Amino acid sequence: MRKLFKKYLPSHESIRQNRFVNFFGTLLYHHNLWHLHRRSVAGGVAAGLFAGLIPGSNPVQFFFATLFSVIFKVNLPIAAFVTLYSNPFTIVPLYLAAYTLGGWVTGGTRNSGSLPPLELGLLDKNLSEWIPVLTDYLVTFGKPLITGLFLLASLLSITGYFTVRILWRYYVVHAWHKRAKRHHPDK
Repeated sequence: MRKLFKKYLPSHESIRQNRFVNFFGTLLYHHNLWHLHRRSVAGGVAAGLFAGLIPGSNPVQFFFATLFSVIFKVNLPIAAFVTLYSNPFTIVPLYLAAYTLGGWVTGGTRNSGSLPPLELGLLDKNLSEWIPVLTDYLVTFGKPLITGLFLLASLLSITGYFTVRILWRYYVVHAWHKRAKRHHPDK
């Protein structure tokens, strides 16, 4: 399993030289940021899943994945790689799921029907006409979306962490049994 990870993950130096994470300086030298063991990889997956839903582009998400990795001393390359699950193809369904979850928790989707439809032509009008409409949209949709993003990121992180721990443990136990059969074929 480690060979597979090492084959596809970026090197220590390439990450340390990245302009978005190099200001962490000597904090990037902690051994758990680079070692591939069950706790560190599971933590890296959790950090990457959480950072992947932080609004912004990949450099913002890479920065937060690095920050979480440094704080929690988990595998940095795994965390940075996992953030890529939120991409142009998946971001709309993820944000819709987050908004739905946030609306369910906050009750924020009930009064969304009372807002006037946001039209593209509105931006051509006077600034004083479209700022109140945009503000109403942000107030109505913002709270459920932000709440939902936090909850969905937390759920994904927890699920990813325990899934990796369980799968890693299963792989190790399976390898032990396979090795035992190879060394003791009569059992």
